Amino acid sequence: MTRLSSAFAKPHPALVTFITAGDGDTAANLDALVEGGADVIELGMPFTDPMADGKAIQEANIRSLGAGTTTAEVLRIAAAFRARHPQVPLVLMGYANPMVRRGAEWFAAECAKAGVDGVICVDIPPEEDDALGPALRAHGIAPIRLATPTTDRARLPQVLAGSQGFLYYVSVAGITGSQQATKQSIADAVKRLKDTTNLPVAVGFGVRTAQQAAGIAQVADGVVVGSALVELVGQHGDSAPEHLRRLTQGLAQAVHSAQRVPA
Repeated sequence: MTRLSSAFAKPHPALVTFITAGDGDTAANLDALVEGGADVIELGMPFTDPMADGKAIQEANIRSLGAGTTTAEVLRIAAAFRARHPQVPLVLMGYANPMVRRGAEWFAAECAKAGVDGVICVDIPPEEDDALGPALRAHGIAPIRLATPTTDRARLPQVLAGSQGFLYYVSVAGITGSQQATKQSIADAVKRLKDTTNLPVAVGFGVRTAQQAAGIAQVADGVVVGSALVELVGQHGDSAPEHLRRLTQGLAQAVHSAQRVPA
């Protein structure tokens, strides 16, 4: 089994957490997420135009780029994380430009060297899979796709084709951190997705509290939390790890103890 498949094969839903690389003491922040009980880590690659992200992650991107973070530095952070945490899945999440500007083959090979398990590219649609997907799959890196409330039955097969690791369901038609969908709408969407794929379905966008995470964990295979964690880095700087650890512990307890509701 891969690290990603193992994370979703646990006897409880998976907690997936996100922070931005180069924002604060990234190594300490990542360690805090692991210590708090995160099952999968998403590491954001800073970009000048993060169009899918809300204020918290936009500001994290600005802080990171202002500190001089490059793609090479993100990969160094990933490699160091892998050395410290051999079994914890690590996914890079970001936008096409930093991933393909040196060529998809270069990026995929460097991800493999760094021990990255999967890549989420927000702005390469499945119709343009050739831009990155084949290179990732050739190097054993899972291309993780996004499905949204507007992904209809006609397009869903394209989204799923070549997708690996897990399916990320964006629960609202909007940007990160802005709002949360109702539990019933999420349950209906997850059921529809799981009727068409064997991939685990993780739900994100707008999840901020343990209570919200627990509700989603009742119906999904995983819960993604990002903006609430990124905000702590912006608020607390060098002292962020302890705050991240505490929030992650509460989220992990809620997600891992959620009672599953039959579809």
